Amino acid sequence: MGSIKILVILVFSLFLAKCYSKGEDFLQCLFKYSKNNITQNIYTPGSPTYSSILEYAQKNPRWLNSSHPLFIASPREESEIRPVILCSKKIGLQMKIKSGGHDYEGISYRSKSPFVMLDLSNLNKIKIDLNEETVWVQTGATLGEFYYAIAKKSKVHAFPSGVCFSIGTGGIISGGGIGALMRKFGLAADNVVDARVMDVNGNILDRKMNGDLFWAIRGGGGASFGVILAWKLKLVRIPEKLTVFTIRRKLEGNRNLLQKWEKIAHQLPEDLLIRVIIQNGVSSANDAKKYVEFLFQAQYVGPVDELIPLLKQYFPEFNLERKDCFQKSNTAGAEKDCHEVSWIQSILYFFFRKLTDPPETLLEKSIPTHKNYNKGTSDFVKTPIPESGWEMIEKMFLEEENPQIIFEPFGGKLDEISESEIPFPHRKGNLYNIQYLIYWGNNSESISSQKIAWMRKLYKEMEPYVANSPRTAYLNYRDLDFGTNHDDYSYSKAKIWGEKYYNGNFERLAKVKSKVDPNNFFRNEQSIPPYSANI
Repeated sequence: MGSIKILVILVFSLFLAKCYSKGEDFLQCLFKYSKNNITQNIYTPGSPTYSSILEYAQKNPRWLNSSHPLFIASPREESEIRPVILCSKKIGLQMKIKSGGHDYEGISYRSKSPFVMLDLSNLNKIKIDLNEETVWVQTGATLGEFYYAIAKKSKVHAFPSGVCFSIGTGGIISGGGIGALMRKFGLAADNVVDARVMDVNGNILDRKMNGDLFWAIRGGGGASFGVILAWKLKLVRIPEKLTVFTIRRKLEGNRNLLQKWEKIAHQLPEDLLIRVIIQNGVSSANDAKKYVEFLFQAQYVGPVDELIPLLKQYFPEFNLERKDCFQKSNTAGAEKDCHEVSWIQSILYFFFRKLTDPPETLLEKSIPTHKNYNKGTSDFVKTPIPESGWEMIEKMFLEEENPQIIFEPFGGKLDEISESEIPFPHRKGNLYNIQYLIYWGNNSESISSQKIAWMRKLYKEMEPYVANSPRTAYLNYRDLDFGTNHDDYSYSKAKIWGEKYYNGNFERLAKVKSKVDPNNFFRNEQSIPPYSANI
């Protein structure tokens, strides 16, 4: 037993020595390739701010102590990225690219190999041109910073992307970008006009210089191909007033309303998006019975007076009247809640913030005092879920503490765009997307295992009710349970999970990868591998 212990210590010591050697070589290399002293923006575990940068990056605390980068590179100028790429490649360090840190599996800030974390959060400049109705946004900017900048410039412009405003624009747009405006304007990635990308050789490319690369990064995951520096995006025109509302019901006794939503939500006018959130209800002091509830959370791109006739036509069951939509503030837990708001207020509403919160709320960048551990995954649905499926969901939710499912309806603009226009293929024929989530507050091994096992069971039980051959998924809700790259980064093995995210676009993505990064420097657990004809 003692000899085994000595052997483990020896192997670990050799590993540390190797890491230390690589670290020294990396710093020397940076001095060689840098015109300016960029090491002031390079942090090691001994740096005073290293821990805070890493903790802010780790939005899901499940991997807080799983691995730590040898270096965190936090460039303040685009020119500082080139030496980091060249030196990581030369020394043999893996590089993980983080914009917001919201990856569901944390792959932007953890690795089994010695690595450098490229933290893009300081590259957050935003330049808006209202005459052209476009904006250049650096990929370290959060959605909140981006939305805030638009709202400060204009009351009649917006951008269709996600509702969680601490997400980085680099990640969400390169993965597709589902959001509350997608039925009217498409995904975030559908509205990209141009991009600036630094390749494996440190060259900066745009749409004209490499059209195939421009296609790949709009939904194919940018971190597989290079470092996205900035997006040029098309702003969309909106009215000054939008309407948001929430209708709350218990699942028991109201499944017929949910099933009606399934059949028509994707066919509603494109100005109206009604998503569904299923969760466990909060019992009152007088009602200890546990129950499952669902919320219709909706946004109409227009004023209340236009919305009410539509709801009377499609969902008279909501019993929503004009007078219901002029309350002073959100009413937590109310059966119905409705407001006429600005676009920027609609962002706060969908993220369950108060409408009275100032727009500056979107600029929050502090480390939360409490982070929820979580596990997520996703599906797409092509045919309505039968009664047996809803019964199963209700039964499983009653067995668990903090589960959640979010159903995002498709249709509208999404139906008009070809599956191969960008790598995101989940278009016409999909009724809605499902996002499954489970949260917990204590990361003990037993609790984490229990929660993750519950999620995997739910995912398995849902198989008869969702899209299949392949069973599809959304890249921005990444799940490593689908499969991961191994040391050989095999194209044939990666197809198993790759076609879940990209369907028939996976092969084209791999061929682009072969051209722009043939030696697979930009890699992670679910990166696109170079194409191989040897299946």
